[in-house]
Amino acid sequence: MSEPREVRSFCRVCEPACGLVARVEHGELVALRPDRAHPVTRGFACDKGIAGVDVHRDPDRLDHPLRRSGRGFERASWDDAIADVAARARAIVDRDGPEAVAWYMGNPTAFNTLAGPAAGAFFAQLQASARTRARSEPQASEAHRTCRAFSSGTQDCANKFAGSEAVFGSSTVHPIPDLDHTDLLLVIGANPRVSHASFLSIADPIEKLRAAKRRGAQIWFVNPRRVESVAPSTGEWLPIRPDTDAYFLAALLCELERSGGFDEAALAAHGKHVEGLRAVVRRYPPERVAGVTGVPAERVRALAAAWRDAARAGGASVHMSTGANMGRQGTLAYWLVHMLSFATGQLDRRGGNVLSVGFYKSAKAGRRDFAESFADSEFGRVRRGALPGNLLPHYIGEAERPVRALFVVAGNPVLSIGGEAKLRAALEQLELLVCVDLYRNATGEYAHWLLPAADMYERADVNVTGLGLQHEPWVQWTDAVVPPRGERREEWWIFGKLAQACGLRSPFDAGPAPDLWGRIDHMLRTRGTSLEAVRAAPHGVRFADGKQPGAFYAEHLQTPDRKVDCCPDAFAGAFARCDAIFAGLEAEGAARLKLITRREPSMHNSWYANLPAMKRGGRDRNRLWAHPADLAARGLADGAKARLWNEHGALEVEVAADDGLVRGVVALAHGWGHARAPGMRVAQAAPGVNPNALLPVGPDSFEPLSSQAFMTGIPVEMAPLG
Repeated sequence: MSEPREVRSFCRVCEPACGLVARVEHGELVALRPDRAHPVTRGFACDKGIAGVDVHRDPDRLDHPLRRSGRGFERASWDDAIADVAARARAIVDRDGPEAVAWYMGNPTAFNTLAGPAAGAFFAQLQASARTRARSEPQASEAHRTCRAFSSGTQDCANKFAGSEAVFGSSTVHPIPDLDHTDLLLVIGANPRVSHASFLSIADPIEKLRAAKRRGAQIWFVNPRRVESVAPSTGEWLPIRPDTDAYFLAALLCELERSGGFDEAALAAHGKHVEGLRAVVRRYPPERVAGVTGVPAERVRALAAAWRDAARAGGASVHMSTGANMGRQGTLAYWLVHMLSFATGQLDRRGGNVLSVGFYKSAKAGRRDFAESFADSEFGRVRRGALPGNLLPHYIGEAERPVRALFVVAGNPVLSIGGEAKLRAALEQLELLVCVDLYRNATGEYAHWLLPAADMYERADVNVTGLGLQHEPWVQWTDAVVPPRGERREEWWIFGKLAQACGLRSPFDAGPAPDLWGRIDHMLRTRGTSLEAVRAAPHGVRFADGKQPGAFYAEHLQTPDRKVDCCPDAFAGAFARCDAIFAGLEAEGAARLKLITRREPSMHNSWYANLPAMKRGGRDRNRLWAHPADLAARGLADGAKARLWNEHGALEVEVAADDGLVRGVVALAHGWGHARAPGMRVAQAAPGVNPNALLPVGPDSFEPLSSQAFMTGIPVEMAPLG
């Protein structure tokens, strides 16, 4: 018997990558605890991170390949799985072209250094080989020679990549608040106490906010709900109606410009199309937008004055997250966030918003001409790259050249995108559905093949996800804590074997144990270190110069003329749409009931749905939260059953009173709806309801600038059940 041992690793549930210590007994992972010696995450870890051991040991995990048969799912060998999937995928490409093959990458692949590149390389080669064979077919357009890519990113953050690309010339440039020095912080659509901070990688954000408050910083949370992050020690609540963040930000900028809060020297030196910015924000003065946003004009003027004072002192900063991303104008909102920072002189300065540079200067990697990043499709003009997830059922069931084979990697689109019923019907039409995952989830129930993936403690990794977003830039290596259980395999292995079976280039061409980390080593060497050095350091390598202001405009700004684009030409159509949406909001008034999502400490998307420990204490279902007055007005009381519906679908749900919600707003957590997922027995026993059944789907259900799905501020009706 081997002696018990402890292994330092890190969590890969969300961006901070909190340091953990894994306990291994008899070759098995038995426990995780926070790494109190970690110099960056300092002993912080949330319940979700610690529960990773339960995911690893879950008896419902996929431990060997499963093939669909007339009798359900049957165990198969990896050799049979690889051979059959490769043969069927290749046959579909040969018959219908590479556009008949699609792939969907779920959120966990962003926290897996090797998975995304491996899948991308496989599908790039699959389409390239088809292009070679199709050169004798001049009638086949370039669009018909590309595997169709989909990503969960179009559900939560695609607007940020588009917004930064348009303004800074690179999708990987996202300046973060300098929390250690700022005098004022505006937090829009985020709840860091529950879900940390997306696009701001920090292990214990609440402690950072408390420290800022102790220094005297002013902090406001702009949100339709008084989120758990609001407290005397962390910041105040600024209520707002959902899906109106762009108008609030425009009004704030309008008031700042009127009152002399713009840094004209910075605009002249580093900006272009400045007059276009002025023209847009002047259309939305505080008095005009107050009726739509619910934020009184005097509150906007007071905030503008506070911002102006902080900007002239220690600095003012802003952070925006998924609550605003998911609205109908997430890209415009993020553009205005950048403008709030840049136009007032708070970009690239101490106490303002600064670019974090970690183990690789990534700005050039995301460089692209925003105006050239769109293409026409039969469902309208779409952004190149990952297609809108809300069009996945349409590409399967309604496209002129439909998707015949779909690979889903670490995702559950049946529950994570709009139009659940439509997608379920579409999946039944596929000739081949392959799911690479930890579980047989709701999407996997439709699969022809289920391929078991290794979890985060069964593979080596580096914390690549936070690159360019870390409040304290650092990089850490982890070995696999334990070998994969059963026949679980890493994604790079799966796609490498599929490539080999398809006659394409494969990592295994170099032998059975290929070197997979050359790219990461090259990146590290550009910053004066190496993979060898990182592997030798128990807690990785920190970069003391990673958050120093002063180099942004000369080194990191990627527009061809090195100017911040304050009003991109490609936004012209979005501005007209912005005016039309505003008119619609004015016409409907404040009485219209709107649905927003709600984060929960025990869930991360649908990751933890199958863990008994996460279902205790009333956490066995997702309730619909509403203001007590809104419940009373509809004859409902706390704990009652209600029907929630709109033109897209209907749900039966238990209601709960929350006086921290803006009147006219109801909140329902996502990641639920597992009634038809027998492969996840705990989740199926406490399934909850899927709010995405009420979301729009199709060509008008996403923001044209970014393909970001419309997922908040959804009009609904609510009434007693029965």
